[in-house]
Amino acid sequence: MLRRAWKPVAALTGIAGTSSYLWYSYSRSRNSETFEFPVRVRGADGKASMSTLTVPLLPKDEVERRIKENAVVETIASQGNISWKHATVSLASNDPIEDASTNGVIPRDTISRGSVGDFLFFAVMDGHSGPYTSRLLSRTLIPAVTLELKTMVIDDPNNKAPTSFLESLKALLWPVPSSAVPPDSDPEKVTAAIERAFVNLDSELINAPLRVLAASIDRTNREKKTLPDLSQHPMALATLRPALSGSCALAALLDTAHKRLYVACTGDSRAVAGVWEDNNDGTGYWRVEALSEDQTGRNPKELERMRSEHPQDEAEDVIRNGRVLGGLEPTRAFGDARYKWPREIQQVLKQSFMPDNDEMRGPSPRLKTPPYVTSRPVVTQTPISLPSPDLETKPKSTFRFVILATDGLWDRISSEDAVALVGGYLSGLKGSIPKVTLPSLVPTVSGAATVNGKAQAPKQVPGEWTFVDDHVGAHLLRNALAGANEMALRQLLSIPAPHSRRYRDDITVTVIYWEERPETTETGPVKAKL
Repeated sequence: MLRRAWKPVAALTGIAGTSSYLWYSYSRSRNSETFEFPVRVRGADGKASMSTLTVPLLPKDEVERRIKENAVVETIASQGNISWKHATVSLASNDPIEDASTNGVIPRDTISRGSVGDFLFFAVMDGHSGPYTSRLLSRTLIPAVTLELKTMVIDDPNNKAPTSFLESLKALLWPVPSSAVPPDSDPEKVTAAIERAFVNLDSELINAPLRVLAASIDRTNREKKTLPDLSQHPMALATLRPALSGSCALAALLDTAHKRLYVACTGDSRAVAGVWEDNNDGTGYWRVEALSEDQTGRNPKELERMRSEHPQDEAEDVIRNGRVLGGLEPTRAFGDARYKWPREIQQVLKQSFMPDNDEMRGPSPRLKTPPYVTSRPVVTQTPISLPSPDLETKPKSTFRFVILATDGLWDRISSEDAVALVGGYLSGLKGSIPKVTLPSLVPTVSGAATVNGKAQAPKQVPGEWTFVDDHVGAHLLRNALAGANEMALRQLLSIPAPHSRRYRDDITVTVIYWEERPETTETGPVKAKL
């Protein structure tokens, strides 16, 4: 929780009113509640038109169950006078959900002997065109990063053993003191290791079906120049689906020993930090620090990068309408082999793996010089200020939390509102609060400017925020969907897949934060400084 010197904020109750969330026609019968909403249908002539679908309205208890059923809170590590926690929650719109998440501890002594502290790892994955890539990443991303961190230390010149007797003798007689920074504490080296992990993992993922094909071509195939039929091969779909579907990945690596946070972003998920700025009088405000940029064709940096990597005659095609080749929104992703394999490779795999299956679509007609999508992340590294019992004065700026979320959250809520909602949660706000009132109760200022890669910024619907959840991730999820408007929330969650995708995306949120641990002495507990 926040500093005890903070003045308690009374819970406020706003005035209920009609919200613009209610786009639907609502009716109540004796035995059930239903509502209607518009859907797009395609007639026998192939033309699209709008129709109306009537569905049952979910009862309140079912809505609450869905909001909370995937909510998890864990204490992942403790060091000094603080404990690190993460609160993760997800809500499906697609069936099955295409989001995924993972977290874990990478013990530092498994990377570099004698080191203290750990690397805490958290990631959210936003899948598309199926759940296969995101699910695979949830199992393999942490091992891939761990492997690269270990390799980084092993390959460091300062860790190399003498290769000859003469070198060993020189080291004994004329030792040279090393002033080099250990590789696992060098931000540039850790950043490079994370980048390699992402790129190498995607390379393994993309090349897996090609290895299956190569291993299956026998002498007869070579002599007759034919392809083997792998449609029933046990590894065909297992390797092809994660390559064809895709996933964004957003990872946070927290170095507890050196108080540094690394954020690696591949795609259009977003990481935002909340930093408490103390006014030294019991008041203060939250600084909103975006730690990633949305990587879509609407990001000028990504547009420039994409055009620089392809011939000039493709300048208008690499990004069309904010999308890669006019199709894929994120410009960086794992999988998405349709944008990475040459046309000829795609035709060969289609013929061998899925000759009679429409699951594998043909390449884009604009595909000329692949790859157009990369898994290489943009990695930011930020020193974080934390309280310490060794400090005589408390820091003016204190890192308090970071929000990792797939774009389903950021489609509906701004970074500033998200930080204010978490800040209000940590300060103990309860009840319903008018949206226009929250900035006066939980003031925020924006830090370094970032790039919003969305087609349009989320519109704040008039009404109230609500502070009713014990789980901070569920708190963000509920407010992003409908705020305090219970009827709007019931309606939104009642829309079944696949129609729900027109109104909301899969949402996965992880909030990483710390809490003070009471320290004990012979005379009793000692109060922490923050």
